[in-house]
Amino acid sequence: MLSIRRALLAIPLLAAGAAMAQSPTHANIAYGPHERQKLDFYQAQSDQPKTPLLFFIHGGGWMTGDKANPDFLAKCLENGISVASINYRFIPDAQAEKIDPPVKACLDDSARALQFVRSKAAEWRIDKDRIGGCGGSAGGFTALWLAFSPDMADPASADPVSRESTRLRCVMAFVPQTTLDPRQMQAWIPNNTYGNHAFGLPGMADFAAKRDALLPWIERFSPYALASKDDPPVLLFYDNPPNLGQPYKDPPHCGNFGAGIAEKLKAVGIEHEINYNNDYGHMRWPDLFGFIVEKLKQ
Repeated sequence: MLSIRRALLAIPLLAAGAAMAQSPTHANIAYGPHERQKLDFYQAQSDQPKTPLLFFIHGGGWMTGDKANPDFLAKCLENGISVASINYRFIPDAQAEKIDPPVKACLDDSARALQFVRSKAAEWRIDKDRIGGCGGSAGGFTALWLAFSPDMADPASADPVSRESTRLRCVMAFVPQTTLDPRQMQAWIPNNTYGNHAFGLPGMADFAAKRDALLPWIERFSPYALASKDDPPVLLFYDNPPNLGQPYKDPPHCGNFGAGIAEKLKAVGIEHEINYNNDYGHMRWPDLFGFIVEKLKQ
């Protein structure tokens, strides 16, 4: 799967502000019993009693990847923004545990990790109200899923972590998929063959055939279906221009995913920007990180 850095090698921002070689303040902290349910926390130095936080979710199609070297790490720490970077169970892990559909484990882990980080707010000097999501490809999808899902906090739970909110202040997502509806994906990108694995299916033909039966899950997981007016602002980046209804050489990272969700974001009134091919002319920030600073430090 395409990494954020591979997708964005041409962006001066990441060349200048890529993750520096720095050890986490707290490394491999378990937020669950599985070996992949671990996170790293990087504490920003600040004269404020609490710092905002960037919650980073790595990409890799929910099949590969690692929490090491989260993007924007150096930029965040220089600007007084702490960072949490998570691992989570992959689809094969979920299948081994007989979780159906498998992608549910990947998404549920991200929510649990976010709640765990919030439960550490006092100890780690985090402002619970200023947490932004960030990720690339499937990590970007997951960040959007968190942002657009209803709050999963359970105030009546005996578990203090489960009582914490899963809401985000904003999301910065690189080349994210924005739906898991096979009909929608293939209308936007006719040669798309991505998404069946999320439901443990061997191919797109099986996915299309079972689409109606899976629709409740598809709507529960897809940012497009979940987006509503009370959701936080988002900035989506694609390294290719949109051309809805046309094939693309790298379907999972096609700008058509941005163009496809754009009208929904506009219709429901979610503040959003979509940057294609490093076009900053329409943006009020000089670079992508400017969005994070504005949303987390205001």
